[in-house]
Amino acid sequence: MKQFAKLSFNGKVLNVIDVNDSEAPDEVTGIDFLTRTLNYSHWKQSYTDGTRKNAANINMTYDEERDAFIPKKDFPSWVFNEDTCRWDSPVAYPQDGKNYEWNEETTNWE
Repeated sequence: MKQFAKLSFNGKVLNVIDVNDSEAPDEVTGIDFLTRTLNYSHWKQSYTDGTRKNAANINMTYDEERDAFIPKKDFPSWVFNEDTCRWDSPVAYPQDGKNYEWNEETTNWE
């Protein structure tokens, strides 16, 4: 079973669909199958092995230049990590075993 992300024309992930391996032995064949079956042609395969950095989820964005699925930015102060294609807090999450929530006003974990 493979997953394919249905993309808007600006790269937003609209849906993620499972496709049987028999219909999608590779990405190109899977996209052809989905285009014929659903009459929509803007798809990208979502990999769980890090091939496109992150597995696709609804409301993520596919960045063609980075060939990566990028999640929505959670907070204005967070910074983009080019290696992971994720948004990181400007202060590292405490590693003391306690639970914390991000406070955007103080830009710190509380």
